[in-house]
Amino acid sequence: MSGKVFRTELNPVDFLHRAAYIYPGKTAVVDGKRRYSYLELAERSWRLANALRSAGLAKGDRVATLLFNSPAMLEAHFGVPAAGGVLVAVNNRLSSAEIGYILRHSGATYLLLDTALEALAEPAGLSGITVIRCDGTGAPGDAYEEFLAGASPARPASWLEHEEETISINYTSGTTGRPKGVQYTYRGAYLNALGEVIVAGLRADSVYLWTLPMFHCNGWCFPWAVTAVAARHVTMRAVDPALVWDLIDGEGVTHYNGAPTVHLMVINHPRAHSQPVTAMVAAAPPSPTLLRRMSELNFRVVHVYGLTETYGPITVCPEPEEWPELPLEQRAARLARQGQAYISSDLVRVVDKDMNDVPRDGTTMGEVIMRGNNVMSGYFDDEAATGTAFAGGWFHSGDLAVWHPDGNIELRDRGKDVIISGGENISSIEVEQAICAHPAVLECAVVGIPHPHWGERPKAYVTLNEGAAATPEEIIAFCRGRLAHYKCPDAVEFGPLPKTSTGKIQKFVLRQREWAGQDKQVGSV
Repeated sequence: MSGKVFRTELNPVDFLHRAAYIYPGKTAVVDGKRRYSYLELAERSWRLANALRSAGLAKGDRVATLLFNSPAMLEAHFGVPAAGGVLVAVNNRLSSAEIGYILRHSGATYLLLDTALEALAEPAGLSGITVIRCDGTGAPGDAYEEFLAGASPARPASWLEHEEETISINYTSGTTGRPKGVQYTYRGAYLNALGEVIVAGLRADSVYLWTLPMFHCNGWCFPWAVTAVAARHVTMRAVDPALVWDLIDGEGVTHYNGAPTVHLMVINHPRAHSQPVTAMVAAAPPSPTLLRRMSELNFRVVHVYGLTETYGPITVCPEPEEWPELPLEQRAARLARQGQAYISSDLVRVVDKDMNDVPRDGTTMGEVIMRGNNVMSGYFDDEAATGTAFAGGWFHSGDLAVWHPDGNIELRDRGKDVIISGGENISSIEVEQAICAHPAVLECAVVGIPHPHWGERPKAYVTLNEGAAATPEEIIAFCRGRLAHYKCPDAVEFGPLPKTSTGKIQKFVLRQREWAGQDKQVGSV
């Protein structure tokens, strides 16, 4: 052992090493009838790391996953960095073309693939990629289990030299419509995981239910956060509210995360009953109706806000002790604020176009900017986009907010052309490009419109070529043939588009029309 006595490079893989050392027999993972102790989880993760090295993985090689929430997905969050690779967790809800782009852009050389997703992956083009298939049973004959079985259960020697190296790349859709690879560092993942421990109130006796996909911002760093306190992971391949209540009752679930849509599914289920559960909500502020129902069920609501570029949540709305005594509508209005930064990051600011702080009057709008340990190191292989995002030494979110006198911020609109529907980011430009490929379409504009269940859904305003004809159903079907279905518009309206004198489409006019009567142009469920 060498180096400075007073410094160890921050590495979230160490969380698992510690948990297995101190709590070897404690249940770490529950997946249906399968249960793994912390020692077993560690040994499986180390086997994955050693197997990848034996297969030829070199430091910095990208290892992609196309998996559901499962033990294999959890093991990848430790085994891939333990091997020296970079984890690329791919959204399994994307189309084959979108998955193919991410695999090519990231330069992935390995892919952990759930066999139930093979039909999605094969058209993406897997040439040159070593594929390790996983049927999710953990039984003999599962190729993934065989891959692990042939490797050592001892933790491999770390190749990490500096904590600012990249641990993972998470792809997000931006205003260009092409996904950008957001790079997370070992240091950022470690500190954000500890931030989540504090904000969620995780303890050694906590039981965390995986309703949030682990491919979303590495599950907001909760694979590492839950493990840091040696709490229990309970996995779900897909959100099933009946199963959620089975697990709340049967496993004693204490925490889960998700978009308001997920919470609505849980609390409106016929079996919903009072239970002390901490529920973190993001993507849209909790409405008074949602808050009232969750309070009736004894759920502690924690409202957080962030982006893929900030490791998921970077702010939390603090609830002073006097807020629960407020009338429900007033309390809900305050809890709908995005709050202020996690303890692991710098306080966020709201600024004007010259990056001067706007007045803290609750009415003057500006852009939300961030910096600190919760901010990405940059976009993978895209220096220009990184430079733009980091202009002036701060990360520019593109989100517009007001700054309240108490220091909390509150979103008012989205500067980026991103629609957030049920917790999924949808690039309006990407949808527009797909629709404009239709031979009858001259031009179109896509905006997010209010939706009672999803928060927001895309609506397309379309101008047809002269003499051409098309129906809304045809446009939607055409779009569904090119994009993931959740990205496609729910509604299509034909006609001329509002434009400036220079011909630029005025999307804000369309948004104002759709959001008339709403006090915010941000979806609430």
